[in-house]
Amino acid sequence: MADGFGRPNGIAFSPDESVLYVNDTRRGHIRGFDVLPNGTLAKQSDRVFADLRGSEPGVPDGMKVDTAGNVYCGGAGGIWIMDPQGKKLGRIVHGQPATTNIGFGGPDWKTLYFTSRSTLGAVNLKVAGVPVPVAAKRA
Repeated sequence: MADGFGRPNGIAFSPDESVLYVNDTRRGHIRGFDVLPNGTLAKQSDRVFADLRGSEPGVPDGMKVDTAGNVYCGGAGGIWIMDPQGKKLGRIVHGQPATTNIGFGGPDWKTLYFTSRSTLGAVNLKVAGVPVPVAAKRA
């Protein structure tokens, strides 16, 4: 569907599934693609959504989106938070050399869990993550 990645390492959709985000660990950024109504990518919309490089350790790894469309992804120095346009809103600094994965959970989906190479941590947030669909219960 798309090429030119150094090392694609994670995907996420915007809440309305109109944008596909793909992080590229080797190049240190997230690319964004508009999704057409038929489910294919509008290749001409390929863009660098956010650059997560910096002087601190860490590369793009793990990626999730909250209900407001904000994107969370490991990067240099911690977990970066970007608004739907790619503007950096902040960073969760957890003191580990790399973020290896992240996920939303908890009863209200407002807990962001993260892993590093040796640690599992959690941060409470004000905005809920997009819930993961749960398989229907069998009767």
